[in-house]
Amino acid sequence: MAGKNVHEFTHTNFDSEVLQSDLPVLVDFTATWCGPCKALAPIVEKLADEYEGKLKVGKLDIDASRPIAEKYKIRSVPTVLVFRGGQKTGEHIGLTTRDKLVKLLGLA
Repeated sequence: MAGKNVHEFTHTNFDSEVLQSDLPVLVDFTATWCGPCKALAPIVEKLADEYEGKLKVGKLDIDASRPIAEKYKIRSVPTVLVFRGGQKTGEHIGLTTRDKLVKLLGLA
């Protein structure tokens, strides 16, 4: 499903993996049936590899983890959220570029 540096987030590990992370976290809310999500996947994987050790990157399937998708009011996929210190600090809805994600993360 994802590259070696891309975590799989679920409703059971979201708190420990995302909200309690010491690193900034990029969460790619996705779905198996979503075409634009498939187009975004290589961009997300590249970021995960580029910023390994500085950033945690992962995917969350909205169908498999509906409680988290509902909590963060995910209405469209792909949606990318950025978390720092347990708080949502950034959001992008829809297909985007690597450069826009880097800016969203504050890494540009």
